[in-house]
Amino acid sequence: MKTHKLIYRTVLLIIFLTVLSGCDKFLDQKPDMSKAVPRTIEDCQAILDDYNIMNRGYPEQGEAAADNYFFSDENFNNLYDYNVLIQESKDNYIWNPNGEHVSQWSAGYRIVYSSNLVLDVVNNLSTNEVHFNQVKGAALYFRAFALYNLAQLFCKSYNETTANMDLGIPIRLTSDPNEISTRGTVKDVYNQIIKDFTEAISLLPIEVQLKSRPSKVAAYGALARTYLSMQDYVNAGKMADECLKLYNTLIDYNLKSEIPTNFTVSSKQSGASFLRFNAEVIFQAVTLYGTLDPNLAEVSPTLYNSYSANDRRKSVFFGEGTDWMGNPNGILGFRGNYDGAYNGTLTSSLFMGVATNEMYLIRAECYAREGNISLAMKDLNALLVKRMEPPYVNRTASSTNDALKQILTERRKELVFRTLRWTDLRRLNSDPQFAVTLHRDMNAILYTPLKPNDLRYVFLIPTKEVIDLTGMKQNPR
Repeated sequence: MKTHKLIYRTVLLIIFLTVLSGCDKFLDQKPDMSKAVPRTIEDCQAILDDYNIMNRGYPEQGEAAADNYFFSDENFNNLYDYNVLIQESKDNYIWNPNGEHVSQWSAGYRIVYSSNLVLDVVNNLSTNEVHFNQVKGAALYFRAFALYNLAQLFCKSYNETTANMDLGIPIRLTSDPNEISTRGTVKDVYNQIIKDFTEAISLLPIEVQLKSRPSKVAAYGALARTYLSMQDYVNAGKMADECLKLYNTLIDYNLKSEIPTNFTVSSKQSGASFLRFNAEVIFQAVTLYGTLDPNLAEVSPTLYNSYSANDRRKSVFFGEGTDWMGNPNGILGFRGNYDGAYNGTLTSSLFMGVATNEMYLIRAECYAREGNISLAMKDLNALLVKRMEPPYVNRTASSTNDALKQILTERRKELVFRTLRWTDLRRLNSDPQFAVTLHRDMNAILYTPLKPNDLRYVFLIPTKEVIDLTGMKQNPR
């Protein structure tokens, strides 16, 4: 295993700038990679098992720009700019459009590159190799998952009428650094994502030893999320249903055995409420580090007050922060990270992988949009009975629209701080009854509100590292 890791680390020395640019000045001097290129299934598995690359490289930018939290003037000013990720997220928080930041773009494409590297190898190996299907399926899954998350930031939200004209992101399908990156259309991007996830479903096993590895269940779940973002509610519902047929476990928030011992509801002590790889997690993935330190980022009062007194999520998800001495600081922060991570620093990652609670809500929303109120509320109640203090009385809906409103409200409360809110804002902005305008008011400055379908819902592609080197067209401002 150490040899495989060494091989992979060596490969990563040359990957990113050359991968995206295809520019000659990055290709003038090529290292001798003959002894570093992966050659076996075992080498490929080692690449895919690099947790820091494949499971922790996903963007936080959408969460930073969404409306789950806010900063006081003092706390925003205390986010020192010594870390490029901090400055990047600060700019995103105030919707400051610039193309100066490259970290989250490059981390996403590093996953794409690693996936392509594996696919280039396995496609030249015998299909009779042990674990061939699992390794190939996992590489396809990781590539699609990375492209999907990049698309939520750097492309317009999927619109069936304009998707074949709207600018997409580069679709890298090879590890060859000589291939020049270009922008296709949004439709091209989503077609590739769907193609990859669909093929992955045919190759991956239902169960895997580690939740950091993709499974058939995870591929169904990721495909459900993809179709939901496209507003293809028929296929989103089908994929969520296939996922839940294979795995449907939910945590009961009323059972102490399912909440870590370091969390105490009565004292609201600073600690993560959930363990990593808990029973609801289907696929483990987290964001890059950013600004969302639970001791500085304050939970939106509107969001917090939307939880009823008997809603266990109110105490499980949120708690008081502490200062650097460990003393309570009066800041209401997020504690419900399914990654199990809380260290009170500026390096907290957020869980954004696939989990069963998301699948219940996707299927419920799709049932509601089909007009199937009974099944929609059945799924919603199956989730809420695990979240509310007993006795729980099943919810009912008076109409299709009432069911949809209830489900979207609970989606907002259940899937908080998972990077999903940004995609939801983008897709729901096309519906006047769910569209919202976001506001930031800091340091005596009232920043320009983020209105539905604002151009700033699409981030700028890094200028120097990508646009200037490739000649790609930049997103408009």
